[in-house]
Order: sequence, then structure tokens, then C-alpha cells
Amino acid sequence: MRRTSVAAILVFAACLGAGPAAADRACNVPLADWQPRDALQKKLEGEGWTVLSIRSDDGCYKVRATNARGDRLKAKYDPASLERIPRTAGDSDDD
Repeated sequence: MRRTSVAAILVFAACLGAGPAAADRACNVPLADWQPRDALQKKLEGEGWTVLSIRSDDGCYKVRATNARGDRLKAKYDPASLERIPRTAGDSDDD
């Protein structure tokens, strides 16, 4: 029983540590390598988005926009490649 409890605690602790580390890897780009926000806005407008805001957040570009149907969109982009970063379970819609 004690061995199972210790194993469960170790697995739980390992899972807690993986979240922040994964987030750091997503947008770990030196500021000198960032493309301008205008470049991202032009890219998204070319895809049919109407950009409401672009801001930097945790080393990523965070975008709020609407699409042609008027749906509200939120996404994060790598500031160097301007590629979309997939959402993770830890991402919130609050901010």
C-alpha cells in the first residue's frame, strides 16, 4: 500500500512539472527574431480574419479576431515563424 502511494505521488509531481516546461518551449524565441505584428495581421487578414487585437503574452503573439461568419477567435502564434500554436488543456478563455 505504501509503495503505491509513493508511486502515485511521484507521478502526480511529474505531471505538475511538465505543464510550465511545455509552455516555455512553445514560444521561446529571442526578441531579435520576432516578426512585426503587422506581418501577422496581414497573414491573418489574408486568411479571412478581421483582427481585433494582437498582443504579446508569455513570449507568444496572442490574437483576438473574428472570421467571415462573425465567429470570435482566439489563437496564439509563434512570433518568429508566425505559425499557430495548438491550444492545450491549460489554456484559458478568460483573458
